[in-house]
Amino acid sequence: MNEKAVIRRLPTGVSGLDAILGGGFPEYSFNIIVGPPGSGKTTLAHQIMFSLATREKPALFFTVLGEPPLKMLRYQQQFSFFNADTVNDTIRFVSLSEDIATGDYARVLARIAREVEASSPGLVVVDSFRSVMYEARHPSKDTISQQQFIQQLGIHLSCWQATSFLIGEYSSESDHHPVFTVADGLLSLHQSVYRNSMVRKIQVLKMRGQATRPGMHTFNITSAGIVVYPTALVLDTIVDAYSAAGKPRRRERLAIGVPRLDEMLGGGLPSGYSLLVAGPSGSGKTVLATAFLAEGVRRDEPGVIVAFEQTPSQSWMHMLNDMIGSGQVGLINTRSLDLSIDEIVHRLTELIQRMNATRVVIDSLSGFELAVAPTFREDFRESLFRMFAVLSKLGVTVLMTSELEDRYTDLRFSPYGAAFLTDAIIVQRYIEVESRLQRVMAVVKVRASAHNKEIRRYEITDEGIVIGDPVRDYEGILGGQPTRTRTVDTIMRNKRRCV
Repeated sequence: MNEKAVIRRLPTGVSGLDAILGGGFPEYSFNIIVGPPGSGKTTLAHQIMFSLATREKPALFFTVLGEPPLKMLRYQQQFSFFNADTVNDTIRFVSLSEDIATGDYARVLARIAREVEASSPGLVVVDSFRSVMYEARHPSKDTISQQQFIQQLGIHLSCWQATSFLIGEYSSESDHHPVFTVADGLLSLHQSVYRNSMVRKIQVLKMRGQATRPGMHTFNITSAGIVVYPTALVLDTIVDAYSAAGKPRRRERLAIGVPRLDEMLGGGLPSGYSLLVAGPSGSGKTVLATAFLAEGVRRDEPGVIVAFEQTPSQSWMHMLNDMIGSGQVGLINTRSLDLSIDEIVHRLTELIQRMNATRVVIDSLSGFELAVAPTFREDFRESLFRMFAVLSKLGVTVLMTSELEDRYTDLRFSPYGAAFLTDAIIVQRYIEVESRLQRVMAVVKVRASAHNKEIRRYEITDEGIVIGDPVRDYEGILGGQPTRTRTVDTIMRNKRRCV
C-alpha cells in the first residue's frame, strides 16, 4: 500500500466521551459496549445514534429482549437528546424477539442482513447481544453454531460499511468472550454503590487505530443523557487551547479587598497564585473570600465561587448574592454526596471559560471532601494536586478555605496536607486575652516574595474584616501558658522546641 488510509472519526454527541476516545469512533468500526444492568449502556447507544443518524446515513436499532421497542422508547424520550421526528425516518427500530424464539440463528442473521440491505444504514445497534449469545449456546438442529454466527455477523457488518455497536451485560474483568477479540472498539461501563452514593465509571479498553485516554473516567446519567467527566489530566488539552487563544497571563499583584491585608502580603497577592486561608469555625474565612470576589468585581475581574458549605442565602451574604444575581460572579453550589473531583473540575473549568473569570474561591476543602463520593476520598490529596494543576494552567488566582480545629498550641494549615500545594497561606486563629477570645491572623507564606510576619488582631464588622495592630509580646495566653505571639517565626520556633 503506497497511500495511508484515512479513517474518519465520528463525534459521539456525548459530552466528554470524544476526549477519552481520542476524537470519536472510527467510521465503519465494530464496537462493543458492556456493563451491568442499569449502568447506562442503552442510553449511551441511543445518545450516539440520535446524534449521528441522518437521512443519508440512517440508523437501525435491533432489539433482542422480549420487551417491545415502544416500551424502551417511552423511557428514552425523557432525555433531551431524543428527537421524536427522527423515529421511523432516520432511525428505525426492529424487534428480533420472534426470530430468536425459533432457535434458528441462521434465520436471525438473515433477518438482520435483510433489514440492513434494505436500509443501507450508517449505524447498526444490536441490544442486547448477550441475549443472542446466551440462546445460541443451545441452538436448534441444523442451525449455525455460535462461533459461526459471530464470524458471519462480523463479516457482514464490515462489508456493509456501517458503524456498529453491540450491547451486552458482560463484565470486562470476568467475561472474556471471543467476540471481544474481533471488535475494533470495546467500552466498559461500571457502577458501584457505597451507602447513599452511586458512582459510575467508563473505561475504553480497546480502540483500534487511535490513541485513547487510559484509566477510569466518571460519568453521570442526567436529563441530557450521559455526561462523561474525563480525568483532570485530559482537561490539559482544553486548558492549552484556552491559553493559546490569547488569555493574558498577568504578573501584577491583585488586591484582596481587605484594608492592610495587601500590605501584609507584600503588596497584594501575585496574579495566578493559590492562597489557602486556614482557621477555625467563625474566624471569618468566608467573609475574606467574599471580599476577594467583591474586589475583583470592582476591578472588572469576574469571579467564580464553588460553595460546599455555606449556602449563599445567609443574611450577611447579601453582597455575594447580589454579585451572583448580577452575573458578575459564577456559582457552583452543591451538597451532592456522589461527586468526583473530575466532575467538579470539569464544571469549574467550563464556568471559568464561559465567564472569562480571573478569580476563583473554593469554600471549603472540608466541605469539598464531604461532597466527594467515598470511593474517591482515598486519593483526595492526589486529586487536589490535579485540580491545582488545571487551575494553574488556566492562569486564575485561587483562594480556598480550610476548616481547622483551634488547638491553641498546635499550628496547622490543612488536614489534607494541601498546604505545600499552595503559593500563599494566611492563618486565622483565636487567642485568649484577659478572659476574652480575640481573632488574630498572620501571613505564613507568600512564595518567592517578602511579606509581613506580624500577628495582627482583626474584627468582623458589617463592613467586613478590619485588621488592627500587631499583638504585643506575652499579651496572648495560649493554652494557659505565656507564649511569645509577635511573629509567625516565633510560633514556629516554639513548635519545634515542643517537638
